[in-house]
Amino acid sequence: MPRTILAPLLLCAVFISLSEAQMQQPLALMPMPAKVQLGEGRLSINTSFSVAIAGHKETRLTNAVELFLGQLRRQIGMPPIDMKEIDSPTATLTIRCEGGSKEVQQLGEDESYRLEITNTGAQLNAATTLAVMRGLQTFLQLVQTSAEGFAVPAVSIYDSPRFPWRGLMIDVGRHFIPLDVLKRNLDGMAAVKLNVFHWHLSENQGFRVESKKFPKLQEMGSDGLYYSQAEVRELIAYAYDRGIRVVPEFDMPGHSTAWFVGYPELASGSGPYEIERKWGVFDPAIDPTREETYKFLDAFIGEMAALFPDQYFHVGGDEVNGKEWDANPKIQEFMHAHGIKNNDYLQAYFIKRVQRIVSKHGKTMLGWDEILRSDLPDSIVIQSWRGPTSLAAAAKQGYRGVLSSGYYVDLMWSAERHYLTEPLSGAAANLTPEEQKRILGGEACMWAEYVSPENIDSRIWPRTAAIAERLWSPQDVRDLNSMYRRMEDESQRLEWLGLTHNSSYIPMLRRIAGTDDVASLKVLADVAEPVKDYTREETAPAPPTSATPLNRVVDAVRPESVTGRQFAMAVDELVAGKSRPGAEVQMRTLLSRWRDNQIELQPLFEKSLLLKEVAPVSQNLSVLGAAGLAALDYLDHGEQAPALWLTAQLAAVEQAQKPQGQLLLVIAPSVEKLIQASAKQTASMPSPLPAK
Repeated sequence: MPRTILAPLLLCAVFISLSEAQMQQPLALMPMPAKVQLGEGRLSINTSFSVAIAGHKETRLTNAVELFLGQLRRQIGMPPIDMKEIDSPTATLTIRCEGGSKEVQQLGEDESYRLEITNTGAQLNAATTLAVMRGLQTFLQLVQTSAEGFAVPAVSIYDSPRFPWRGLMIDVGRHFIPLDVLKRNLDGMAAVKLNVFHWHLSENQGFRVESKKFPKLQEMGSDGLYYSQAEVRELIAYAYDRGIRVVPEFDMPGHSTAWFVGYPELASGSGPYEIERKWGVFDPAIDPTREETYKFLDAFIGEMAALFPDQYFHVGGDEVNGKEWDANPKIQEFMHAHGIKNNDYLQAYFIKRVQRIVSKHGKTMLGWDEILRSDLPDSIVIQSWRGPTSLAAAAKQGYRGVLSSGYYVDLMWSAERHYLTEPLSGAAANLTPEEQKRILGGEACMWAEYVSPENIDSRIWPRTAAIAERLWSPQDVRDLNSMYRRMEDESQRLEWLGLTHNSSYIPMLRRIAGTDDVASLKVLADVAEPVKDYTREETAPAPPTSATPLNRVVDAVRPESVTGRQFAMAVDELVAGKSRPGAEVQMRTLLSRWRDNQIELQPLFEKSLLLKEVAPVSQNLSVLGAAGLAALDYLDHGEQAPALWLTAQLAAVEQAQKPQGQLLLVIAPSVEKLIQASAKQTASMPSPLPAK
C-alpha cells in the first residue's frame, strides 16, 4: 500500500465515527465517506478559487480538474473565466497524486483518498488519478450556501470504497436511449462514485451496435436505432474521463431475436424472424449445435472485443425457455449423440464454448446466474438476479460475483428497499472472509420496457444514489432518515449535471393536461406511484409494445412519492404520541387539499383523454382526504369513532388501495392508520393532541 495512503489508516484514532459526525453536523454527502472528522470554520469559494496539481501530472488528471471546475462553476453560478488550475503553492485546493492512470481502467484500482479542508485551504491526497476523481466529487458535495457566500466546511475525510464493482446497467435494446442521455447518466454515476456502466446492447427488440463484419445485425435488427462504432468510442472515452468502466453485454443464446432478422441461419427455428415488439421471454434462441454458429461468434466477439477495451465481456445467458431446441430434430439428434441429457446441459455446452471464444480474444466472461457451471474456469464473473443465496453459492465454488437482485430500479421500489439490500446478507453473510472477497459488489439495473429518453432519468435517479451508497460506504451506514435527507440534496445537485429526473416532471404533466395550469394534477401526481414489480404489463389496458407511447400519468409520476413518505412519517409520529409542533396543522392542510382537489381537477378530465383513466384515483384521493380529517377530529376530541363510520372508511381505504390507471395512491395506508387510531380512542383516554 502506498505510504501516503497508509498514513491516514494509522491516524484512525483521531477520526470520530460516521454516526457521531452526523449527529454533530449533518453533511450532505452521498455516498457517506468511511471516516469523517469535522473541524471549525469554513473555506470560502469565490472567483479566486484555484487548483494546483502537485506531484504526478497527466492528461486524464488535468481533464478531471477541468471537469471539476466546470461543475463547481455551474453549482455556484460563476463565469468560465473564473476559477482556474494554477501552478502555485498558494492555490485554494492542492491535489497530490502519486501515480498515473492505466490505459484501460481496471477492476480493483485504488480509489481511496484523503481530503483535508481548513479555513485557509484544502488538500486532496490520493495514490491514483481515479482516486482524485472520487475526492473531487466529495468536495463538490460539500459546497454550501453561507451567510458570507459559498463555502465548504472545515473537515478531514478519509475514504475508500467497500466494493470495487459499483455499477449501473442500462438496457438500450428494448427502447433505444440516445448518446446524450447516456452521457448525462454517466455524469450522475460519477457524482455518486459508481464506476461500471453495463451497456445492455442487444435484445429481442433491437440490436444496437454497428458491426462492420456483420452489418445486417444493425441494418435489419435495429429499426435504424443503433450506435456507430465511432459513437461507442466516444462514450467509452467520456466514461474514462469520469472514472467509469464500460462493460458491453450481448445476450446469447436467448433474448436474441434481433440477431436472426439479418442472420436467420444462427437461429434454432425455421423463422422467418422479425424484431419483437412485445415484452417477455420468447422462444427464439441461437443454435448451439452448428459449428457455423461458433465461427460467427468468434468473428463477432473478436470485433466487439477490439471495440470495447474493458477486460470484462458480458454474454447474458439468461432465460432460455428451450422451446426451439425441443422442436428442432437436428438439435435433438445432436444432444442424443453427445450425451446431453437436457436443455440446461445444452446451454452449458454453449456457454463453455463461448467462454473459450471470449478468452481467446483476451477478455473475461461475465454472465447472469444461469451460466454458472462447475466446469467453467473460476476467472468468470456471475451477475446474480436471483439473490444473495445464488451469489453465495457461486462464491463457495470459487467464482466471483456481482449482485443485482434487489437493485432493479425499473421495478419502482422505494429507495429504502434498495438501500437495505445487502450483498453480504443471507447465505453470503456466512461465507468465510476469503469467500466474501469474491463478491465484487453490485449493479443497479434499468430495464427499459417502460422508459424513454424523457423519463428514464426519473426512473434511475435519485434512488440509484442510495444503491451507490450501499456499495461504497461502510456496511453499518444504514440510517434511513439520514439517507433520505442526503439523497434529496444529491438529487438537487444532479440537476446541475443536466439530469432531468426533476425537470421533466411538470412538462410531462402539462402535456397530459393540455394546459400550463397543472397545479391540481400535480397534487394528485405527487401522491401517486406506478404499480410495482411486473404488474404493469399484467394490468395494462392493452398489451404493451415497444411502439406504445409512454405519455400517460403512470409514465410521469415518480417511482417514490416524497409527499407520501413524509406524510407517512408524520402519521406514524402522531399515532405514537410523538408528533412535532405544527405537524397536525400541516397534516390537516394536506388532507384538506386532497379532499378538495377533485373539484379543481374535474375540468381537466373533460378536456384530456390521457387524464380520464385517473379520474377514479382522484375520487379516491378526495375520499381519503375527508376520512383522514374526520379521523383527526375524533383523535383531537378524545372520542372513539363509531363502528359504522369505521366500517365505511376502511372499505373506502380498501378501494383506494386498488391500482387504477396503473397507479397506487400511496397515502392510503397512512390514512388507514389514522382511521384505526381513531377507532381505538376512548373518552377515558387522554387525547394525543391538544383539544381544539
